[in-house]
This record gives sequence, structure tokens and C-alpha cells, in this order.
Amino acid sequence: MSTATSHEPFVHPALFYRGADQYVAGTVPFLREALDAGEPAAVAAPPDRLELIREGLGERAAAVRFIDMTEAGRNPGRIIPSVLRRFADAHTDASRIRIIGEPIWQGRSSVEYPACVQHEALINAAFTGRAVTILCPYDADQLQKQVLSDALATHPVVIDADGETASTAYSPEQIIARYNEPLVFPAGAAACSFGAESLPNTRDFAVSQARSMGVSGVRLGDLELAVAELTTNSVVHGAGSGILRMWAEDGRIVCEVHDGGQLTDPLAGRRPPHPTQPGGRGLLLVHQLADLVRVHTGPDGTTIRCYLPG
Repeated sequence: MSTATSHEPFVHPALFYRGADQYVAGTVPFLREALDAGEPAAVAAPPDRLELIREGLGERAAAVRFIDMTEAGRNPGRIIPSVLRRFADAHTDASRIRIIGEPIWQGRSSVEYPACVQHEALINAAFTGRAVTILCPYDADQLQKQVLSDALATHPVVIDADGETASTAYSPEQIIARYNEPLVFPAGAAACSFGAESLPNTRDFAVSQARSMGVSGVRLGDLELAVAELTTNSVVHGAGSGILRMWAEDGRIVCEVHDGGQLTDPLAGRRPPHPTQPGGRGLLLVHQLADLVRVHTGPDGTTIRCYLPG
């Protein structure tokens, strides 16, 4: 697939499609070209889209890695490390790698969307200089106009039924900044201040609150681990202390940690650490445990909010 940025190692086009026929026409040839060239290929999309591509590829579908994005990418914050990088890093000897990634579909909530669009913007920084092409389909019939407008800012190239054009609105840094939104917590949220010496008590507080909300078993263990990682990060990398808040929302448990530090690396928690690297895995682990992670950072500190199954 040629694109307006094909002279760059990393290529990141958006595909605006209308209906199943345009979806197949925009994705299946992309994968066939990869297979013809001997390039590793993967598709991460909702199940109905995966089925369209399987049918379009026929017997050649066996050579493509298929990933249910509604599961693997339920939390947009784990798509880069656990979907895109995992596949790309497993094929470092390939001349080029091709991936179809559809992280935004009709049904994503307004709470999820800011994390989705920030993910799309961060892909560009995560893969700079790598011989990877990531094609991102957008349903132009079903998605809101703002979503399509944001896609023009997160993708340097846009492909639709009329062909391919360079996006004059391309500005991923502005998207990252625009969706760095203050996170407002409900008035009834339970709260607990913590410092280095009170971390165990804070974990006990979180477990007690979660139990009162009906959480038990493995989910309770995941919540305790997520809270432990977030509060420890605040002590070690933040301002040395912070506030934990918890509440129930739409059938999920929300844990939020605020501290006075500032998160300067937008890829924190999305960059797989080197196996020999000490530390650096706390926020990455939280992304794996949570259904959704939202982050706001600024002069007044950093808030990391994670949504876990109730």
C-alpha cells in the first residue's frame, strides 16, 4: 500500500469507510500486499470486522494474526504495549510489519473516548523510526463528526473512497494536550490521604471500600494490586504523598490517585520496559488490570484514574 508518507519508516494512515464493502476494499488488499511481500500482518478490530476480513481473505486468513480489539483493547492504554508492540516486537527481523488497528467504534463511551483518541495520537511517538504500517479504520457512517475530525489530527494520511490525501490538520501533540482533561470526582467519593509510612493502611482502606461495594475474589486482588502500584508511584515518583479516592460508577469501581507530581512522559505505562530494566512497570501493570485508565497532569499535580470491574 503506497501512501503519501511512504518515504518514512513508520506509516500511520486512517481509513474512512462507509459500509461493509468499503471496509473490505480498504483492508483486505492491504493484508494481501503484506502476505505477498512476506510481511507479518495482524488485525485488531471488533469481532464483526474480523469476520469480514476473514471472509475476504479466504484461505489466506490463516497467515494473519486476528485479535479481538473489544477484549485486548478494552482499555485503550494497553493497545500500544500489549497489541501493537507485542506483535511488532515479535517480528523485528521483518523488513516491514503491517497492522490494522481499530480502537474506536460505535459504542465506545464518552468516558472512554478521550483515552482512545490520545492512544491514536501516541502511536506516532511510539513507533517513530520503525518500519511499521498501522492502518486505522473509522466508520464514517456511524462515528460522530468530532471523532473523524480528531482522526485527521492523529493521522498524517487519510484514505477514503475517493483516494488518499495528506491531512493538513495533522497535529498529534495538540490532541494529547486537548484531551488532557481535568477529572472531576463525585462529592460522595471515599477518600484517604497517604504517605510513605501509610501505604499498607491505604491498601487496607481500598480493600475495605471495595468489599463494601461487593467486590471479591480475583477482582478484589486486582484492585488491591492496582491501588498499591498507583500509591507507591506517587510516593516514589510523585510528590511523596497523595490522596486515594474510590467510588462506584456504572457497574465498575473507580480508583483515583492524585499527587503533586507532574507526569512528563505521555507514553508512561505504554512502553514495554526492557527485560533488564529495574522498575518502570507499575503504571504498565495498572493498564493491564483496568478496563480503562484516564490521566490528567498539570502544574497542580497528576491524577490517575482507573476503572475496574465491579
